[in-house]
Amino acid sequence: MSKYNNKKVVYAGITFDSKAERDYYLYLLDLKQRGIVTDIQLQPSFLLQEKFRKNGKLYREITYKADFEVTYADGHIEIVDVKGMVTKDFAIKQKLFEYKYPALRLLLMAYSKMDGGWIELSELKKARSSRKKLKKL
Repeated sequence: MSKYNNKKVVYAGITFDSKAERDYYLYLLDLKQRGIVTDIQLQPSFLLQEKFRKNGKLYREITYKADFEVTYADGHIEIVDVKGMVTKDFAIKQKLFEYKYPALRLLLMAYSKMDGGWIELSELKKARSSRKKLKKL
């Protein structure tokens, strides 16, 4: 179990970090079967900062490993991370990713039955905030 209470899940010989990540993979497989998605890469790695040496000390490179790289039938590519929340470490890596890879779209996805299934994390936060405001009225 991880520090966020996620249990690793094995599906078709592939180990996923969480049930949600496995479920998103199944969602992508369905899109692929329907011809919407043409390719799914698991755990693509992106170099965010090269290694360097300063004052005799070697600093290791900084990399970011996403959950999926998805290629759609129209040719566009999305980098997807399945998240329940954004940690401080991830927020920094996201900022570095956005700077270094401006042509790639990074999506943070979450599942919400109330909101119709897979939804971008930012949209889920807005929807929850709206529901909370309505509840107060």
